[in-house]
Amino acid sequence: MTPATGDPIRTAQKLSAQPLPKRFYKEATVAARPEGHWLHLDGKPAHTPARAPLAVPVAGLATRLVEEWNAQDGTIDPARMPYTRLVNTAIDGVRGREAEVLDDVLSYAQSDLLCYRAESQEGLAERQRELWDPVVDWLAEEAGVRPVLIAGVMHQAQPAGLTGAMRGFLPDDDAFALAALHVITTLTGSAILALAVRRGRLSGGEAWMLAHLDEDWQMALWGKDEDALRRRARREGEMNAAAEILALLSGGSEA
Repeated sequence: MTPATGDPIRTAQKLSAQPLPKRFYKEATVAARPEGHWLHLDGKPAHTPARAPLAVPVAGLATRLVEEWNAQDGTIDPARMPYTRLVNTAIDGVRGREAEVLDDVLSYAQSDLLCYRAESQEGLAERQRELWDPVVDWLAEEAGVRPVLIAGVMHQAQPAGLTGAMRGFLPDDDAFALAALHVITTLTGSAILALAVRRGRLSGGEAWMLAHLDEDWQMALWGKDEDALRRRARREGEMNAAAEILALLSGGSEA
C-alpha cells in the first residue's frame, strides 16, 4: 500500500530519521508523572522528536524504554530501539489522529494477505488452508462476517460489513495500541493477523510465521535468500516490539 500524503505514521518516522547523536547521558530511569511513566536521562525528562513528553501509560513499557536507552553504546541508534521508535510514532504521529490511523489499518482488510491463495501450487495452497483457514474461521466467528478467499492475485471486494465488524474489536482512542497495530498490519500485510494478535488469538511470533508462509515455501523450494533473511530479521524486531506493547497495554506480556 502506498502511504497517503500526510500519513501520520510516516511523518513521525521522518522526525526520527536524524543523524545519530552521541550518547550524552550516563543513566536512563523512569519517573511517575501526571503525563504517565516518563523517561528521564540523568534525572532530566526526555522528549520525543516533536518535543512532546516521552511518557507511556504502563510501567512495563517504560521498563523497555529504559532498557533500550541504557543499552546504547557511543551513539544513540534508533535502529536498535524498536520500542522507542514505536512510542515516538504513537505520541508524535498517532495521538490526535487516531481515527485516520484506524482507517488505514482497516483498509488492509480489503486486500488482506490471508485472503489471497496460491492458484497453481497445490502444495502451498494446502499449507495455506492448513495454517491460515483457522484464523479466517476465527475471524468469521468473532466478527460475524466471513472474508472472501481468492485464488490468485486479482482483487475482489470483501463483504461490505467486514471492516465495520473488525472496527468494533479495535481501539479507536489509544494512540499506543493503534501505533502497534499499524506496525503489525503493515509488516504482515494483514489486518486480520493484527486483530488476532490484539485479541490474543495469536502471539506475535505466530503471526510473523503465518505472514511469511509463502516466502518460506519458496525458500524451501529454491534456496535461502540471505539478504532477504537479514531484512526480515530487522523487521521481526519491530514486530516483536509491537506485539509486546499490545500485551503490556492489556496487562500481560508477550511471550
